[in-house]
Amino acid sequence: MTAPAETDRLTVLGEIEQRVRWLSTAIIDHANRVRPNPTGLKVGGHQASSASMTTLMTALWFEHLRPGDRVSVKPHASPVLHAINYLLGELDESYLTTLRAFGGLQSYPSRSKDPDPVDYSTGSVGIGATAPIWGAVARRYVATLGEQAGVGRQYSLVGDAELDEGAVWEAILDPMVAELGEVVWIVDLNRQSLDRVVPNIGAPRLQGMFAAAGWQVLTVKYGALLEELFTRPGGADLRRRIDDMPNPEYQRLLRCTPDQQRERLPDTPALAALVATLDDDTLRAAVRNLGGHDLTAVGQAFAEIDDTRPTVIFAYTVKGFGLASEGHPQNHSSLLSADQFGELAQRSGMAVEDPWRRFEPDTAAGRWCAETAARLHRDPVQATTPPALPTDIGRTPSGRATTQAALGRALLDLTREAPEAARRVVTLCPDVSSSTNLGGWVNKVGVWSPAERRDWFDDDPETILHWREKPTGQHIELGIAEGNLVGALGELGATWSRWGQPLLPIGVLYDPFVERALEPWSFGIYAGGQSILVGTPSGVSLAPEGGAHQSITTPSVGLEQPGCTTYEPAFAIDVEWTLLASLARLGRPDGTSAYLRLSTRPVDQSLAAVPTDPAARERRRRQVVAGAYPLHTSEAPKATIAVMGAMVPEALAAAERLESLGTPVDVVVVTSPGLLFDAVQARAGHGSADTWILDAVFPERRAAPLVTLLDGHPHTLAFLAGINSVRARHLGVTRFGQSGDLDAVYRHHGIDADSVVAAALDLL
Repeated sequence: MTAPAETDRLTVLGEIEQRVRWLSTAIIDHANRVRPNPTGLKVGGHQASSASMTTLMTALWFEHLRPGDRVSVKPHASPVLHAINYLLGELDESYLTTLRAFGGLQSYPSRSKDPDPVDYSTGSVGIGATAPIWGAVARRYVATLGEQAGVGRQYSLVGDAELDEGAVWEAILDPMVAELGEVVWIVDLNRQSLDRVVPNIGAPRLQGMFAAAGWQVLTVKYGALLEELFTRPGGADLRRRIDDMPNPEYQRLLRCTPDQQRERLPDTPALAALVATLDDDTLRAAVRNLGGHDLTAVGQAFAEIDDTRPTVIFAYTVKGFGLASEGHPQNHSSLLSADQFGELAQRSGMAVEDPWRRFEPDTAAGRWCAETAARLHRDPVQATTPPALPTDIGRTPSGRATTQAALGRALLDLTREAPEAARRVVTLCPDVSSSTNLGGWVNKVGVWSPAERRDWFDDDPETILHWREKPTGQHIELGIAEGNLVGALGELGATWSRWGQPLLPIGVLYDPFVERALEPWSFGIYAGGQSILVGTPSGVSLAPEGGAHQSITTPSVGLEQPGCTTYEPAFAIDVEWTLLASLARLGRPDGTSAYLRLSTRPVDQSLAAVPTDPAARERRRRQVVAGAYPLHTSEAPKATIAVMGAMVPEALAAAERLESLGTPVDVVVVTSPGLLFDAVQARAGHGSADTWILDAVFPERRAAPLVTLLDGHPHTLAFLAGINSVRARHLGVTRFGQSGDLDAVYRHHGIDADSVVAAALDLL
């Protein structure tokens, strides 16, 4: 764009800024005051939060953003994003009346649901803010595969209250983040939260924390008017007075009349003399002349960004700037009155009756919008089909093995059987690679790093885990912060839609901490990230570890998490088959994520009784992947034991004892309660899942009283009794665990073989 004279440039950019402010305010006003609302349910929206970001977002989009850049917009500023997209021709006018309506503009920016371009989904505090960090990692990782992932900065527009979220600091403090020079955060420092003016926002402390983490720290505090006043006699006192003023006092000053400001502001004769020289309009403007609303000051900060390290810009703003509600402590969700909205229309050169007018194409602002749209144009992403994956590698495990160890074995086998697909696998751990049996995989593929680093223990014969860091490595190690793990997992799982290059990401963490990671992982799935989360080791089978490390509620994750299939394999071969099936669902428009719950309990693999006949083996594999398979059948069962995961030995032992008592039993191994529940729902006309698996493992002709058994909460499998409407007992874990040996812990929770036998006899 040919740069006009500075005054003309600021005039036109200011005109665009005012139109963006008007449109974002009008979008919210229409949703709440104009659109019919027969239920009377609050619609909501955030006019004040949007207004505080308008200058920053106008300057970014209309002057500094490049097509390769990506931006995460703070949740409450979504109307500003839609207003900008509308002015750039990326959003049809019909959507401006649909904020928070069914099928319309979402409450918060959504990559998957909004009709206009959204780079990052936001809405859950801290997650959207940190997503561009992991987006930067994902882009760099894709580039190391030799694929084109583009270039550009990764911006986060963050509300200052969002810095209260612990996930923010977990991400900032991770050592690899200091190397990501493309990351830029812009903090909207309006010093208000939802309920109040924050008494002491502690900006210097926050700035020091970023600086200590290796970030470039820039501050945009005052606008041109105040900076000029600071140079006059009494100006030093004015700067000191504002700098030292508590946040609530400053906010109250914004709400004062000029006469009240003249009374409250001066605290020295020199400052009083300076204030006396200012007319009312200048004084009013000076009090609210913060840097985050000065296009020149904001632009200068953008020009100072150092692309060799991450940057944070603290931009001082007024919440509600330019609105009648500016600075009010309760303006977070407030709406302008009809009169106030009309007054804003007049100042904006708009009409309440015709709120959606764009700039005329032949005006300076219209030409600027058109040139900006052309500059930021992105070609549609051409998706690459993920490489083909085998369904069965062909090995039949023997001896005693754990499902946790089987994960590492399956990954190594994949490098031989399907090297092209294996090259797109990337594993992540929060400092538990060796204790989750990924050591062999890490030794094979190496650890990912933007630059190669020397392994100082490569010549140490006692070193088992070799930490070879290089750009071609396929394992990413993070600190002990589950939020970081799943944040990176979500962005690595979104490369198929962001750059057309699918990855197959697998995150491994201790199962007791899955719930800590579940909310950000769920948000990543919502935003289009497809990945595999492995929780291991799991359950009270971690007997000596005690109750703090014995997960109870995680088995039901797959029942309840949209966009996710859960598996709890019982045998090593089940791990291989379910892992391959889960990998095959990643990196595609109709793809889904997966959660695998694995155990460290060694199990005799001969109990799996894997068929030797190829057709029978394939039938077993299909059943395992579909959710369940019959492991032991009797001629005329009087009871059925449905068991999951590590508890299969107890189920088989109980079946043998019951049959010795004259009670023939079927044993069904459940690998995915979520898939079975989907099949039950589909059979009743709810959903479109395949139902054949129910006929295969719970045929009506073999219906019998049911005992369910798992190393977790029993409600996970309780729905199985409804398939054939049979009497049932549900065994599992409902209390915090105890330390002890396996037999003692199983007996304590009533999930040992004795308990299974007793439950079956009770039913009969």
